[in-house]
Amino acid sequence: METFYHALKVAPGTCIGCTHCMSLCPTRAIRVVRGMAVIDKNACVDCGMCLKSCPRQAIYVAQDDFNQIFQYKYRVVILPTVLFGQFAEEVTEDQIFAELHDMGFTHVIEAAQAYGVLAKATRRYMQKHAYLRPFISAFCPAIVRLIQVRFPALLEHILPLKQGMDLAAIYARRKFTAEGVAPGDIGIFYVTPCAAKIAAIKSPVGEDRSDVDGVINLDFLYNKIQLGLSRHRDNPLPPVPEQTYLSPDAIAWTLSEGEASNFEGRCLAIDGIHNVSDILEKIENDELLDIDYLELRACSHSCPGGTLTVNNRFLTIERLRKRMQGVTDNPRTCPNDIAGDEEYLIANGRLHEEIPPRSIDQLDENFVTAMQKMEKINRIMEVLPRIDCGACGTPSCHTLARDVVQGKAKLSQCVFMQKLLCRESLMTAEESMELSEQTWGEKRFEQ
Repeated sequence: METFYHALKVAPGTCIGCTHCMSLCPTRAIRVVRGMAVIDKNACVDCGMCLKSCPRQAIYVAQDDFNQIFQYKYRVVILPTVLFGQFAEEVTEDQIFAELHDMGFTHVIEAAQAYGVLAKATRRYMQKHAYLRPFISAFCPAIVRLIQVRFPALLEHILPLKQGMDLAAIYARRKFTAEGVAPGDIGIFYVTPCAAKIAAIKSPVGEDRSDVDGVINLDFLYNKIQLGLSRHRDNPLPPVPEQTYLSPDAIAWTLSEGEASNFEGRCLAIDGIHNVSDILEKIENDELLDIDYLELRACSHSCPGGTLTVNNRFLTIERLRKRMQGVTDNPRTCPNDIAGDEEYLIANGRLHEEIPPRSIDQLDENFVTAMQKMEKINRIMEVLPRIDCGACGTPSCHTLARDVVQGKAKLSQCVFMQKLLCRESLMTAEESMELSEQTWGEKRFEQ
């Protein structure tokens, strides 16, 4: 199985194997081995729960070198709306645009400009494929991957449509090539508020390659803009006449309920990956019926709660709502250029391939073998304490049992089993210590 690309990394010198991340991971992708968290690349969905929970900041998000933008003559940056919510109210949109140009970008596009096109494409698809209800938004890459690895039976319900950043990239590339620019001279970069978007660009689902050339972490760009604003405090940069019209609905799209509110019927907006998992389980088990549309986001309060955002998500939401109100009170007359290419973008906005399942719950491809393994798991569970203490280096007793059956762990990793084996003289204290060191590392016991 080809592994996903993952932006989340563990810093070996900083991680102490505290199990915070292991306990909160929604796909049981983390184990503790020799005192350090190890991420299973086939199970991780880049939701960022591990990063948020780590008290040591031992998990970080890898990013591209910013200077790669200068490999291109036309340097296009695509911004998520949530970026503007990071700044204090006195910082204007025009200032942010000017700073982006000053640091090297030749063109700036907001991904939100494409949400009107995406909404229309979504309605057309839903009308044509009504039998696939409930429709699941593909906006959040972490949720798409979560469904791949934990709820593969629901894959057909995911809308097979490219998202705002992809449509904005397609638009920019079409615009400049039509003007005679060589394709190799166009570089398109997305500013991401989360690790999942990085993974979606580096190894897109349903596509051979992304329409975006590189990724810039939002926290990095925010700091870079702030430095520019400080440097130009006394001599502000001249405004760049580039910004185009955004509707309140477009600004709201990345907020919780901002997407679902565009569609008719019973539409639910769920944020927080554990909440999403609960809803998906109910739908998979036919406990929740009569749903038309699901807006599912891994982060709490959607993108304002992204792992790479800088400021408080509640203040971010407040600022974006004020921006929406400002658009309502003082509508701009400049056009939305992307809307002019609406039909082209809709025609080229479908995923080229079906989203494949990558189930981590499948014990074996052979049904008989899988049933035999399930029986072994049930037998192992009868002797395990079922208290999910994590002392074995796995998140739960059931996970340990699965790992044992799959040949990834030993039953003797359980400290309760070790005590029983020592009591029956089937294991020495030295052997028990050696097993514990394999999980927690020698340094843990030296302390």
